[in-house]
Order: sequence, then C-alpha cells, then structure tokens
Amino acid sequence: LYKVDVTRYDDIIREAASHYRLPFAFVKAVAKVESNFNPRAVSHAQAKGLMQLIDATAADMQVEDPFDPRQNVFGGARYLRILANKFDGNMSLTAAAYNSGPERVARLGRIPKIRETQRYVRRVLQMYRYYARKSGGQ
Repeated sequence: LYKVDVTRYDDIIREAASHYRLPFAFVKAVAKVESNFNPRAVSHAQAKGLMQLIDATAADMQVEDPFDPRQNVFGGARYLRILANKFDGNMSLTAAAYNSGPERVARLGRIPKIRETQRYVRRVLQMYRYYARKSGGQ
C-alpha cells in the first residue's frame, strides 16, 4: 500500500509551476490525477513518475531520470507549458492533450470523445479547483 502525503512535493511543484508560469494548483492537479503523487508509478503504457511521462516525452523535455521527482515535475510542467501555449491557455484542452496527445486535440479542436480522456479532464479540473481554493488561488 502506498501512503500518500499530498503536500510532500509541493515545493518542487510550486517551483516548476512558477518557472513555467503555470498555476501551482493546475500542475498539482495533474500530478494527483496522473500518479496520486507516487514518484515510482508506472502505468500500463509505461508512463513513469509523478507526472507520468512516457519515455519519448521525457526525452523531449530533457528528463534523464523519470523517477527523480524534481526532474519529472519540471519535465511535466514544461510539457504542460508547451501544451498551454498551443491551446491558448485553455486548461481543458491542455489537460486533454496531456492525456491523449496534442495532435489529436488540435485536429479535433475539442476534447476527444474518449471516455478515459473526458474523465481525466473532469478529474484534473475538479482537483485544480480544489487545490486553488486550498492554496488561495495560487
């Protein structure tokens, strides 16, 4: 059983969010939904670490060790910044692209009709609102 300390990585998340000019609560929401803050998490698709980076994305974001919480969070935040730029800051589309790929979201111009992606976006936005309230909107 993995015991979760939901604040353990807040300093790293806050630093990465600030560096990439993203809301702390949004980056934290993605980490929560992706891995439940487990830096050793590996998905069925071989996504790794807190932000669940696949190897190609990790390499693109200059993450050498996806299980290193700092590298992983900074890589995930960098990727979120790229996606947020691509989708004009639209958090729903940014989250959808993080989950199902930016090409698909850009081609459709909306959240894909994939149950997992739609559920993912709902959960990220729900956690984003929750963490924004808890952290005074930061």
